[in-house]
Amino acid sequence: MLKYFKWAFGFTVLGLSGAFWLGWGYTGTVNGGLSFFLLAAILAILEISLSFDNAIVNANILKTMQPVWQRRFLTWGIVIAVFGMRIVFPLAVVAISAAIGPIDAVHLAISDPAEYARLMEHAHLSIAGFGGAFLMMVALGYFIDEDKEVDWLKGLEDKMRRCASVRGIAYGVALSIILAFSLALPDQDKATFLVAAISGLVVHIAIEALGEILDRTSEMKSLARAGGFGAFLYLEVLDASFSFDGVIGAFALTQNLFLIAIGLGIGAFYVRSMTIMLVERQTLTEFRYLEHGAFYSILALALIMFVQTLTEIPELVTGLIGASMIGLSFMSSVQFNRRQTSGLG
Repeated sequence: MLKYFKWAFGFTVLGLSGAFWLGWGYTGTVNGGLSFFLLAAILAILEISLSFDNAIVNANILKTMQPVWQRRFLTWGIVIAVFGMRIVFPLAVVAISAAIGPIDAVHLAISDPAEYARLMEHAHLSIAGFGGAFLMMVALGYFIDEDKEVDWLKGLEDKMRRCASVRGIAYGVALSIILAFSLALPDQDKATFLVAAISGLVVHIAIEALGEILDRTSEMKSLARAGGFGAFLYLEVLDASFSFDGVIGAFALTQNLFLIAIGLGIGAFYVRSMTIMLVERQTLTEFRYLEHGAFYSILALALIMFVQTLTEIPELVTGLIGASMIGLSFMSSVQFNRRQTSGLG
């Protein structure tokens, strides 16, 4: 375990130490430092619990990628995940929402964290629409696939696989769900939600198209199509979509941008470590239904993000739903392996 998690453990020590120092600097007391320390630890646990399915999906894509692109994702990717999504993204949301510059957004986060949090909450509808639509396409793309061979919930997954022969069925399902939720929203929110959700679908299409184009350029021809820049870009946007929920949910615990960055950054390192372990130890092959549980978790998260446009859902519930699906798929995989062993015996 130390082989895979040594960097995560190291960043945990640095991050929690930094959180204590930050609390000491803000309050000038040991209790203030301990309070920030505890909040950073809770945020890290929140991020890990919400992102375990992200690690499984990352591993599923990474195992098809060329080693050079695997290394690039696991090095550059963690920089983008920690710095981009946990720091730049919240600042960008506030800058756009308040029509101010990024420097002013930083000053706002330092001088008036309550107003900063209010602006982030104001952008929640757009974030939920975009992230929910993108994640829904990720999940539907997995289940509605003619080439999918292994089923966990056979009755349901067999029907979804057979639907794959209908061109554009996945986008039709997603658009129908988006339309249903838009009709339930207040009139003043309908346009915002629809624009954000449709943008999520467009980004999903654009990434697939861009990956096809870039992976066929002369520079990429030596690499497998699925293992080039397109897959790298897809993973980065996928990680960003997974992070929406955690970043927004973090503001329910604290309004301090830097504390959020520390806590979620620690969690991101553990997700990276879990991804590496899953790829190198071929855990997805050993537990045949684990991947299914992750994609059901993604589908549930997409629906939860849509539901959150209508009512608040605690982060604990979101994390438990994902963990339960992955846990059930793990247990089913263990039972399958035992049956196989008994049959061979």
